[in-house]
Amino acid sequence: MSINEKFQELGVVPVVVIEDVKDALPLAKALVEGGLPCAEVTFRTEAAAKAIRQMTEAYPEMLVGAGTVLTTAQVNEAVEAGAKFIVSPGFDPEIVDYCLAREIPVLPGCATPSEVAQAVKRGMEVVKFFPAEQVGGLPMIKAMAAPYHQLRFMPTGGINPENLKDYLAFDKILCCGGSWMVKGNLLKEGKFDEVCKLTKEAKEIADAVKK
Repeated sequence: MSINEKFQELGVVPVVVIEDVKDALPLAKALVEGGLPCAEVTFRTEAAAKAIRQMTEAYPEMLVGAGTVLTTAQVNEAVEAGAKFIVSPGFDPEIVDYCLAREIPVLPGCATPSEVAQAVKRGMEVVKFFPAEQVGGLPMIKAMAAPYHQLRFMPTGGINPENLKDYLAFDKILCCGGSWMVKGNLLKEGKFDEVCKLTKEAKEIADAVKK
């Protein structure tokens, strides 16, 4: 199964900020047991690389990637830690070309037709649409998907249980990134049972759309 097929099967990619590496393994356990063995670990914290390493070693079945990647040095650090995919908030040609040359799956953030055109020019099949709700949401994706019909999107930013179903129902959306099931306060307070519960609910919504 290709990485894009895995994304489609999951439907939702939890987007996580891990401040303390001790939270990595209980978080991974909660996501796996909740039915979403996947995480986009944002590279905003010093714990990110260690967290990715621990999660991938303890749960090799998990699809763990690095988000908020801003430099090629971070790409290297993330991949060395075990990241299976790279996500950037915007379309950075240097990062995209670096990843493509090394066959590292990359999902650059695209919010405009010009950015999408750069992805299409490079033969890309999937891009992140960010920040989704703030830049037009589903109507904007539908408008851009018309001329760029070969591309699929992973909207992230403002996705929640209320709008998830509408996004996933559009066939040009591969999956959605979301953080509501892994909010920082849940991790800080050790509420991993709640993380697992919210993850199960998210997976149920995604599965219901596919039926």
